[in-house]
Amino acid sequence: MTKAKRKRLIYNIVTFAVVIGAYIIMQTMIANGSITRALKGQLIPICCWIVMAVSLNLVIGISGELSLGHAGFMSVGAFTGAVVSGYLLHALGMENEGLRLFISVTAGGITAGIAGVIIGVPVLRLRGDYLAIVTLAFGEIIRNIVNVTYIGVNGSDLIFSFLNKNAPEGTRMLVDGASGAVKVGKISTFTAGFILVMITLVVVLNLVNSRSGRAIKAIRDNRIAAESMGVPVTKYKMMAFVTAAVLAGMAGAIYGLNSSTVVPGQFTFNQSINVLVFVVLGGLGNVLGSVISATLLTVLPEVLRAFADYRMLVYAVVLILVMIFTNNPAIRALTDRMLAPVKRLFTGGKEEAA
Repeated sequence: MTKAKRKRLIYNIVTFAVVIGAYIIMQTMIANGSITRALKGQLIPICCWIVMAVSLNLVIGISGELSLGHAGFMSVGAFTGAVVSGYLLHALGMENEGLRLFISVTAGGITAGIAGVIIGVPVLRLRGDYLAIVTLAFGEIIRNIVNVTYIGVNGSDLIFSFLNKNAPEGTRMLVDGASGAVKVGKISTFTAGFILVMITLVVVLNLVNSRSGRAIKAIRDNRIAAESMGVPVTKYKMMAFVTAAVLAGMAGAIYGLNSSTVVPGQFTFNQSINVLVFVVLGGLGNVLGSVISATLLTVLPEVLRAFADYRMLVYAVVLILVMIFTNNPAIRALTDRMLAPVKRLFTGGKEEAA
């Protein structure tokens, strides 16, 4: 095994070990009743934001394209999941929550993937700031479309109306315009979130280390050189973009089915920026870094509630300090020295010999 392959193997093992270890610890704490109610309520959102951060890192860190509309794909998945779950329960009488959750999450991913293809075909021909502006507009368009969309179920019929609420009497509303998805059944579980995180890691890490992943990184590093070597740029950029959209849609479905009401205002431009902060703080192209930063920054605002009105100010200061320290060469060297024994444990001391 070459040094590069061994290094990738260590990285993948550590990434999966961290996620699995965290899941086991949390489940043990839940079983023992030693977890606070606030932290327990954060577990499913943490899983969703991890998936969002890792999938956006695929677009920004691996593909090198700046997307500011990732929350738009999350909203597509959230509302699709709410509608599918409500239809399965109220129209078809499906009471099996596990099966309903699986179908809803799958539908959310597929719908978000279709949205990714629709927006990706014209948008991915753009570069830099132009791409960022168009993806930002996409996120806002999706939010405003949901604001004027009405979906309900009447018997076994799915009622859909746009702009005007034209629902016959006796219709149970699933999406009620600006009020969002109402009376959503809370069927998401921490285990389902963990499984989605694992699926996301498997998909992204395998894609990054595959032939397609190498082509995507080649396009990121030098688009002209990649094109001159016959690499189909649009194809591979679309592959990364749609894969990220599907994962974001699945995360949105789990996120939406974790609350009784989902409103369009939850998926604004600010949420896209939050996910971007997770990616940048964890390191562009660093999947494990995205996992850790998404977890810490989701929990941090709750931890800082003791500061009351100054909570977000302290949060901003912490972000600045972390960015300064993580980009300090001396601290990076110290971290490498601290992790050296762990690397030797996995390599058996072969890395130094290589």
